[in-house]
Amino acid sequence: MTLIGWAQIALVLGLAIAIAIPLGHYMAAVAGGRVTFLRPVERLLYAAGGIDPARGMSWKGYALAMLATNAAGFVLLYLLLRLQGMLPLNPQGFDGMSPWLAFNTAVSFVTNTNWQAYNGEAAASYLSQMAGLAVQNFLSAATGIALALAVTRAFVAGGVKELGNFWADLVRMTLYVLLPLAIVLGLAFVALGMPQTLASYVQATTLEGVTQTIPLGPAAFQIAIKHLGTNGGGFFGVNSLHPFEGPDAIATSLQIIAQAIIPFGLALTFGRMVGDVRQGRALLAVMLIFVVAATAIIYSAEAGGNPLHIAAGVDALQGNMEGKDIRFGQALVALFTATTTGASCGAVNAMFDSFMPLGGVVPMFLIHLGEVLPGGVGSGLYGMLVFALLSVFVAGLMVGRTPEYLGKKIQAREMKLAMLAVLVLPAVILGFASLSMVLPFAVSSLANAGPHGLSEMLYAYTSAAGNNGSAFGGLTADTPWLNTTLGISMLLGRFAYVVPVLAIAGSLALKPRAPESAGTFPTHGPLFVGLMAGVILILGGLQYMPSIALSPLAEHFSMLAGKTF
Repeated sequence: MTLIGWAQIALVLGLAIAIAIPLGHYMAAVAGGRVTFLRPVERLLYAAGGIDPARGMSWKGYALAMLATNAAGFVLLYLLLRLQGMLPLNPQGFDGMSPWLAFNTAVSFVTNTNWQAYNGEAAASYLSQMAGLAVQNFLSAATGIALALAVTRAFVAGGVKELGNFWADLVRMTLYVLLPLAIVLGLAFVALGMPQTLASYVQATTLEGVTQTIPLGPAAFQIAIKHLGTNGGGFFGVNSLHPFEGPDAIATSLQIIAQAIIPFGLALTFGRMVGDVRQGRALLAVMLIFVVAATAIIYSAEAGGNPLHIAAGVDALQGNMEGKDIRFGQALVALFTATTTGASCGAVNAMFDSFMPLGGVVPMFLIHLGEVLPGGVGSGLYGMLVFALLSVFVAGLMVGRTPEYLGKKIQAREMKLAMLAVLVLPAVILGFASLSMVLPFAVSSLANAGPHGLSEMLYAYTSAAGNNGSAFGGLTADTPWLNTTLGISMLLGRFAYVVPVLAIAGSLALKPRAPESAGTFPTHGPLFVGLMAGVILILGGLQYMPSIALSPLAEHFSMLAGKTF
């Protein structure tokens, strides 16, 4: 580790926070309908869809509208991927995807997971990339933000049934937040050298006289929304490690900032909407604690290098650079990895398969914690609020009081629903991973044996259920079994989690908001920040410790004993 490396981390993270502060306030204004510079377009969309933005929805109505929208998006994207061979804007003549791969890919982009069992430049036409994948990048991100706003409104007032209008939230967040940011960032990426063209691929002759195909395409603006929407699906196969997708350190710094600003900003949006900015700052503080700690652990592990190389006299001044690029260096790789897995983005600028075992366990563990640190756009905030409710419940048990959060009494119904949501991820991750490790046709997809192979399989289901989309590497994922079970994991990780959360919001919205009293547990200070961090670690992380002990931790101690995998 170096002082310059830490300065890079501090600068990029500081810029992300500096942008997130005004952005959080702006999103609160958008949520309240106070931003109107695109009102004619907004009205046109409402008229075309027969939508009355002033009509509120109960939590059930909100959930049904969200599920119907995503179901329609899945069907349309699936058909587009299956039929792309017969559709225009396909200069490379790609055939349609197989049923299994099309199912996995459509589910992946609809659920904001963006897991890719294919190489974008070798499997997806320009039409599929633009009209299919990029459109879902916007819609899945806007869906997450809309859900977070609905949950937030449950704390604003009491005795109401409505959580807002899903269609209005979806339109406003797309028009006023995601689209303008994507245009600005996309133009910046074009200026930095990312391709944005409909021209066919280029054939080049190398110095050795070998013909090489240079993939092009409308990449820059899709890369912009992939980061802003914490989608993560790369236009090119190796994601942000590709020289067109991550041309230099400036581009990778912008990508880190882009994938963090909306999740960070939504914490502050929450504070604004509930009328107490300190509440949002407390949530942001918890997010930052974990991001900084995760970055430090990854940076330390990778900069320390492989002890077997050091013992053999190999120069270890550069640490472990396998799977990384000197354009970024270990510092930006560490920060990128912490934010992309903490933010449910899934983009990568290094290969986790080549990390040191202690460096590789961190991204996996961040997803295990529930993708709330800072989490995906919207999903991070409502996931944090679930842990906030669990934290005040624990605090209430400690002092013998009925737990409250922002004046809302937290009772048995809310706790049962919160635990239902929290248990979805471990049930899906551990259930499918353990089943796959005993099925010969699933194990055959692994590239490595021993604990490293277990890490590959465990990370795949962790990434899918956590709606992250990054891959540990070394896993042949384009098989009927993995395409299907990973797709089911994505669906459960997104919708089986959020429906109970919306039910909690509906229950809380009906309750009156009681004023604070002398016995109210403060939820905006360092004590609550520490308590919430502990609850996230215990409830989110300890469930996975046996599996982690058998995979990255076992690999670490085996390495110290001289055995590698």
